[in-house]
Amino acid sequence: MISLSESYAHCRKVAKERAKNFYYSFVLLDEDRRNAMCAMYAFMRYCDDLSDEPGANRAAIEGWRRDMESALAGKPADNAIWPAFLDTVTRYKIPHEYFRDMIDGVASDLEPRVIRNFEELYAYCYRVASVVGLVTVHIFGFRSPEALPLAEKCGIAFQLTNILRDIKEDAALGRVYLPEDELVRFRLSEGDLKSGGRSDRFAAFMDFQIDRAASYYNQSQPLLELVDPEAKNSLWALIAIYRGLLERIAETPTEVLRQRMSLPTSAKLWIVFRAFAGLL
Repeated sequence: MISLSESYAHCRKVAKERAKNFYYSFVLLDEDRRNAMCAMYAFMRYCDDLSDEPGANRAAIEGWRRDMESALAGKPADNAIWPAFLDTVTRYKIPHEYFRDMIDGVASDLEPRVIRNFEELYAYCYRVASVVGLVTVHIFGFRSPEALPLAEKCGIAFQLTNILRDIKEDAALGRVYLPEDELVRFRLSEGDLKSGGRSDRFAAFMDFQIDRAASYYNQSQPLLELVDPEAKNSLWALIAIYRGLLERIAETPTEVLRQRMSLPTSAKLWIVFRAFAGLL
């Protein structure tokens, strides 16, 4: 059986190789919190892959769910992630329902579906992203229960940003995470997203979506003052990277129909340097 130290080493490797935004903020944490965040990222990355990789199916996700429940019960299966996952969950007293919600969220990606309105989109964002925020504040530590609803809103902001970034890629896979009633309001269709036609209607639609995502960043801002001081700079950097991505999208909103937008590595490194230097 894999040892705890080997499990954490595996999770650090996964995070370093694949966490294009998250990992930059991890380096600002103390060793224990950094290891914990890498363990959580490795678990979440595996969940996502089960719904995104070719041949993804419900049986694989349900098998992962059973293994997770076994790990949470103190009987981890033979996977390099589980010892570090269980140690982190136990050490930081992370509620188990967060992980169940997360698996429910990724399982819902297996079947194309229509998101009818923002209420349904919010529920999806909660399951795949807000729970990540809630897990994170348990690891970072928080001074008040007020941190929890703020972490939820922060997760919503992150996922709305991801959805706007991935419009072209998702549409090609038959996945549309934009509310149907809002597409109708701006006289857009799934076909418009797939064709890449950058109309004035789409530009106005993007402005509306960007403003809403920005409002969730603004609402969650007080969270920075509620986490443990030792983790504040890391959280600031993580939020700054994601908000920077949203601001980059906002510069040329219709460009998301042509390419997957990203924040340059140089910009991410500058954010990390500012956080390390305390220039928040």
